[in-house]
Amino acid sequence: MEEYMKIILSGSLAGTLARLLLIRLDYRQYPGYPHGYISHLALGAIASALGAVAVPALLNKDFTAFTFLALAAQQFREIRNIERETLQNLEETRLEKRGKDYIEGIARTFEARNYLVMITAFLTSVAAVLGGVIGAAVVAVILIFFSLTFMTGETIGDICEVIPGEINFKGSLLRVNDIDFMSVGLPEMREKIKKEALGVMIKPKDDNARATLHDMGQRMAIAHTAAVIMGSKKDVDIPEFTPLVRKNPDTGAVALYIMPIEKDLESLILAVKRTPVLESARVRPLKTQAGRMAAD
Repeated sequence: MEEYMKIILSGSLAGTLARLLLIRLDYRQYPGYPHGYISHLALGAIASALGAVAVPALLNKDFTAFTFLALAAQQFREIRNIERETLQNLEETRLEKRGKDYIEGIARTFEARNYLVMITAFLTSVAAVLGGVIGAAVVAVILIFFSLTFMTGETIGDICEVIPGEINFKGSLLRVNDIDFMSVGLPEMREKIKKEALGVMIKPKDDNARATLHDMGQRMAIAHTAAVIMGSKKDVDIPEFTPLVRKNPDTGAVALYIMPIEKDLESLILAVKRTPVLESARVRPLKTQAGRMAAD
């Protein structure tokens, strides 16, 4: 019994630690902290316990343990639905929308991380059986490192070049470099935008990145991330201050316009670079036969 307790504790601790580190990794995406931290740590601890307990159950040839794992998987899918609904409800009162694609990506992340935690706990418990506490510690470190690396994902900075853009007007038409955004009628509003607005150009490095930037959900995610990190002067009665991302249809490059609280161009470029590439926007035309033929 004491040996089984060591196995279960090893797996549970490894899985819970992995969930804790994963929460810290993507804090910008998660609403409701510290309450969100508590709920997801609790779910992570439960997933860890389920994964760790499965090993002693298998050693005792108690195969009903897999029934509990299947039930846990069903609950994790339900968590994904709950998080999606929560974020969609919060979306109604946001001035800068996340967008449905961003919300779906976050909901998937909530579900996937519980599976990662369960696998970490299960394999750590197996290592505890085969190699004792030292073996479990080594495997736990490797699995936690893998989880952190695997769930980080690509960012806009990995696939695009982000450079400063020039805010200018062509008559009443607001532009960033040569990309048109909207018509601003009031002269005093145009002057304010010239003085306080910032713009950046986001240039894709290849056709895969160009296809990703074509996705409207990805562009909404860029504008949302920039507004969250930089702040925005937009209000319900000032539509001219809405952060926007628009595309040059000829080159595939996009431009961001924003009226930030703090006019800091370097921070804005960094915020854009750190915007995650959404799963729904990850298009790989160069990996298809037609894409390779076009590249040649």
